[in-house]
Amino acid sequence: MSSSSATTRILIKGGKVVNDDVTQEADVYIENGIIMQVGEGLMIPGGAKVIDASGKLVLPGGIDTSVHLQQTFMNATTVDDYYSGTKAALAGGTTMVIGHVLPEKNESLLEAYEKTRSQADSKACCDYALHMGVTWWGPKVRAEMESLVRDKGINSFQMFMAYKDLFMLRDSELFQALQNCKDIGAVARVLAENGELVAEGAKEALDLGISGPEGIEISRPEEAHCPIYLVNVSSMSAGNVLATAKMQGKVVHGETTTAHAVLNGLQYYHQDWAHAAAYVTVPPLRLDPNTPNYLMSLLGNDTLNVVVSDHRPFTTKQKAMGKDDFTKIPHGVPGIQDRMSVIWERGVVGGKMDENRFVAVTSSNAAKIYNLYPRKGRIIPGADADVVVWDPEGTKTISVDNQVQGGDYNLYESLRCHGVPLVTISRGRLVYENGVFTCSEGSGKFYPLRTFPDYLYKKMVQREKCYVFYYVAVMHSGKKDCGPCDGDTPTRPHTKHGGQRDLHESSFSLSGSQIDDKTPKRSSARILAPPGGRSSGIW
Repeated sequence: MSSSSATTRILIKGGKVVNDDVTQEADVYIENGIIMQVGEGLMIPGGAKVIDASGKLVLPGGIDTSVHLQQTFMNATTVDDYYSGTKAALAGGTTMVIGHVLPEKNESLLEAYEKTRSQADSKACCDYALHMGVTWWGPKVRAEMESLVRDKGINSFQMFMAYKDLFMLRDSELFQALQNCKDIGAVARVLAENGELVAEGAKEALDLGISGPEGIEISRPEEAHCPIYLVNVSSMSAGNVLATAKMQGKVVHGETTTAHAVLNGLQYYHQDWAHAAAYVTVPPLRLDPNTPNYLMSLLGNDTLNVVVSDHRPFTTKQKAMGKDDFTKIPHGVPGIQDRMSVIWERGVVGGKMDENRFVAVTSSNAAKIYNLYPRKGRIIPGADADVVVWDPEGTKTISVDNQVQGGDYNLYESLRCHGVPLVTISRGRLVYENGVFTCSEGSGKFYPLRTFPDYLYKKMVQREKCYVFYYVAVMHSGKKDCGPCDGDTPTRPHTKHGGQRDLHESSFSLSGSQIDDKTPKRSSARILAPPGGRSSGIW
């Protein structure tokens, strides 16, 4: 049966549909690339291909928001292009990827974008989108960012605090780039390393005679802070900063990679140089063996929002360019195919998250952050038919010998995983079933992304409105200084003339303090015996 005839109408019967917030027994009917019905006892037209999902889970297709395909980096070109890379993604249950465009210094962002589109459009087997790297700064970059957002379907820009003399922006440039992202409603992604310290650390390590792969960890200390969208969170200290920021109510999100959530930096001290070099990535894997377990816990409790593969595969021969100098080892590890199974094994089977949270960190949260939701990342009528039939009891042993992704090694070699994708459906096309591919090169589509995703901007916009109301009220009150507003919710404006108050602007406080109270009460003041009797609780 041909791919086109097999994917016009599909009925998935007898499975459990898993979204990020609920699991339900339901059938799923797909027609012309769209999920048409979800429920039991569906009335559907004849001629549908029936997939028996009894005892299986039906998940939204995975969304991998950081992959590097057909990309030249550190004098080496990744071994996967948009054909082999997206094919491997489909084999692992991922139905959409977001790749990276990294312009050279002084290169036009628009020209770099067009070059990547020309490489990907004819090869991708699944839907894809693109992040744009801001690798230099000037009026032209600012203008081209606006053009990319307006005309080219780009809604995210990545800035670098690392890679000195290559991608790193100065602090003033970074500030302007972040401000521009805010103005145009884009997602600001920041690789938060201190490029100056990394450069000095690398020099110090080399001066000490440390030239092997272990130098990558020594030269990059853990501390990293960024209040926007942290990419590749790698350490416990960075996770703690993120958790603290979230508890303070800051609008901050973070991602980690499969490798950082599963592996540790002891690999860099392996006696086999090629083995050690295979794990070289940035940020590096951390030496503390407790770090992966901690990062997986942060994924489970919503401190970290997304897990990505950060797939950037190089061969052992390419890594050997740094045989005598670790700073010349191309940074990057493979993982586009194994991301979902490895996270299921260590996250769900390991007791760190349930199946709903698994869907959140591998699909739904990414869809929300990049303004794809609920078109993607959720199984509901009207959504794109990106669906995976997942066997939670099935097992596979990961090996380089049977991988689809490129490269001559696998970081998770011999890892036995429970939880495997049996069927992958991309935009209503049956593209992978029980190890057999029915996808064709170039059958995927570029997916333009809209700006101002509610998941990131809705809260920020509302806060800005509140602050505007507050400062206007202060200005009209004639007061020079009302003191700092420590909380996220500013105090409401003054009562209007005539004693009438707009209740929608109320900021009632249990402490009794209001901005227009002539005699504010202290927060510790309590009425011990109010009318109606004494109360020992809040109410």
